[in-house]
Amino acid sequence: MLTVTQLAKLPAVQKALLRLSSYEDWVTDRQVEFCAIPAPSFEEQVRAEYFRRQFTRLKLDNAHIDTEGNVLAEIPGATAKRIVAITAHLDTVFPRTTVVTIRRERGRLLGPGITDNGAGLAALLAVARVIGECGIETQDTLLFVCNVGEEGQGNLRGMKYLLGDRALREKMRAVLVVDGPGAEHVVTQGLGSRRFEVVVEGPGGHSWRDFGMVNPVHALASAVGRIAALPVNGLDGNPQSTCSVTEIRAGTSVNSIPTSATMKVDIRSSAESEMARLADLVREIAQTAAQEESRRASRGTLSVTINDIGHRPAAVLPEDARILAVIREVDAHLGIETRLEQSSTDANVPFALGIEAVCVGAGGRGGGTHSAAEWFDPEGRVLGLQRILLTLLMLAKE
Repeated sequence: MLTVTQLAKLPAVQKALLRLSSYEDWVTDRQVEFCAIPAPSFEEQVRAEYFRRQFTRLKLDNAHIDTEGNVLAEIPGATAKRIVAITAHLDTVFPRTTVVTIRRERGRLLGPGITDNGAGLAALLAVARVIGECGIETQDTLLFVCNVGEEGQGNLRGMKYLLGDRALREKMRAVLVVDGPGAEHVVTQGLGSRRFEVVVEGPGGHSWRDFGMVNPVHALASAVGRIAALPVNGLDGNPQSTCSVTEIRAGTSVNSIPTSATMKVDIRSSAESEMARLADLVREIAQTAAQEESRRASRGTLSVTINDIGHRPAAVLPEDARILAVIREVDAHLGIETRLEQSSTDANVPFALGIEAVCVGAGGRGGGTHSAAEWFDPEGRVLGLQRILLTLLMLAKE
């Protein structure tokens, strides 16, 4: 069985590891280029087309955009029976109205999405280029994927669609997800989430003439208070769990009783059973609050609609997984101290399907994620790229 040290000494691989250092300016230029293309969740089409063209220029096989919007391309292996995928999400949390200007300042890149997931997407291009230029051959086919819908209400739709293809799923040997900066962490635990939109509706009316009419805001306010008081384990519990009201919308004017009031609720946990328990409590609280307001008021009745707007499965990579052993061996070779983490990423989907996967950073450093002050420092990026390359080749060579 080939070790990482033996792999790294192969002439083509040795050449690739050294050549990654010469790509620094090229990778940074591409990152600045595509991060200037807005790509909010559900609106990734223009950026997707950019990556399709890039994969074509790098001479990857079968570069195309699937019906969900994911960009796919291949480097064929000696056998078509097995696939190792490397993925990075296209979308950002920023709405289309966001003015995206990428600046360079004292060695750093600044701008919305420059780290999340500008770093990951840039890594895919670098790895695809170096494998092709150095003529590295693998046993398994390498599948490069720029997927849609990782952020927020994107609900991991790109990864769910990709692995929803049974024929592809049965060939999938491992999935290497690249998301954000860093060269130490490895996500092996998928933090789950359940998201709901609760809509309370009534007749509405004038705040003076119709006083006494049922008020959706009153019911929603009662529900919010009760949700805030729910017993949850928090970040120190077992299983870890949280439940938060994250958005409220209601009303048309100061002198009108609203016809509707809406809140969004975000439930997170390391266990599916805990998310289900909290989801049931949220539903019960919303219905009870509406019923109490309907009884209190002298006129009208409220109705409640609860829309399920997102589910990310909570799942864990087995400790004896081959992919974890591989990345630990790679880290030991590169002098990296492996740090296992829990997070909510595209890796949640393969975890839940029993497909070996991890999520790693793309090297470099970053901060201000999901804010207008987001930044990325490319210093140290090469180490992250070498880690990704060796991990990918080890997974596809044995």
